[in-house]
Amino acid sequence: MCEICEVWTAESLFPCRVCSRVYHDGCLRRMGYLQNDSAVEVTETAHTETGWSCYYCDNLNLLLTEEEMYSLMETLRHCKIIPETCLTLDDFLHYKHLVHKQQFERPMAEAQEEQAALQFSALDPDKKGHIEWHDFLSHESIQLLQKLRPQNALLRLLTAKERERARAAFLALDQDNDGFIGEGECRRARHAWFRKHQKETPSCNVSISHVGPMSESSPASSGSGKSQEKTPSATEQEEARPVDWPGFLRENVAYILAARPNSAALHLQPPA
Repeated sequence: MCEICEVWTAESLFPCRVCSRVYHDGCLRRMGYLQNDSAVEVTETAHTETGWSCYYCDNLNLLLTEEEMYSLMETLRHCKIIPETCLTLDDFLHYKHLVHKQQFERPMAEAQEEQAALQFSALDPDKKGHIEWHDFLSHESIQLLQKLRPQNALLRLLTAKERERARAAFLALDQDNDGFIGEGECRRARHAWFRKHQKETPSCNVSISHVGPMSESSPASSGSGKSQEKTPSATEQEEARPVDWPGFLRENVAYILAARPNSAALHLQPPA
């Protein structure tokens, strides 16, 4: 049943890939949620493995409470960020420096600035030299959720569909069916959450819902530690640290939430 008109019809319905809501094309257009390029994108992806997020799930700000949203807007005001404007790299780094100094009362380290620059690049996938306001706000919403809420509270935000896809990904990576995967595999899964937005050939359009097992000879699997004969180094031991299903979900929850928007931007850049 369409979420907007609450009517069953033979007309094609567009399902949200995050929640259980479905929508009529005409209802979305009438409400102004489908315009030009977005209409084409929904038509092309809604019934594919990539999927489409409805306007509720696409907006990460809706995950914030009234108090959290007020806190975020006060921080933006204090840092002189003008709402509804694009941010350049200089704007973004200046903002990150101010927030870091306000929170920790010390300057941002060089490594942290480099990570912030990587995050800017991830938010600017088309290399325009600036990031859109809604992408910046989505990134800051996720950052605030990580800062203010315990992990169990974040887990409660996941929908049944998100848990099912994460479970399928975990089982695909658990090649020996012992209930554990390596830490390296867990980290690589974080990147897989965001590949669904890239407009590439189908062979490159991978989502976590169909992350398959990697061969032992593949570059991505080297160092995973499941079948190394030589004495593993400290890095290899960390890569091989066993992660069970609850741990996998806990460590990926923020990235799962950050991947909800339809935008091609990566709203939470996984560490290198």
